[in-house]
Amino acid sequence: MAATKRKSSAKKSSGRKYGKAASKRVESAMRRRKKGTLKSGRGGKGGRVKSRKQAIAIGLSEARKKGAKVPRKRTTKRATKRTTARKK
Repeated sequence: MAATKRKSSAKKSSGRKYGKAASKRVESAMRRRKKGTLKSGRGGKGGRVKSRKQAIAIGLSEARKKGAKVPRKRTTKRATKRTTARKK
């Protein structure tokens, strides 16, 4: 008997996790970081970003706001447990 392959009912993704627009946003944020003009937080209150990881996070968050293809932020279970424990 020949083994038959089963077709999965789950929808296949296009293969790309992040869209091109998201990539451009991150690229721009990295350039601004190098230039020294990338700031964290809202308005003029935020300090200058020096961390590479922070620059990437800012770029992805900007892309998310513009509607680019970016995976959702991860939510931790631990954080939700803490808030429910405080309420009691």
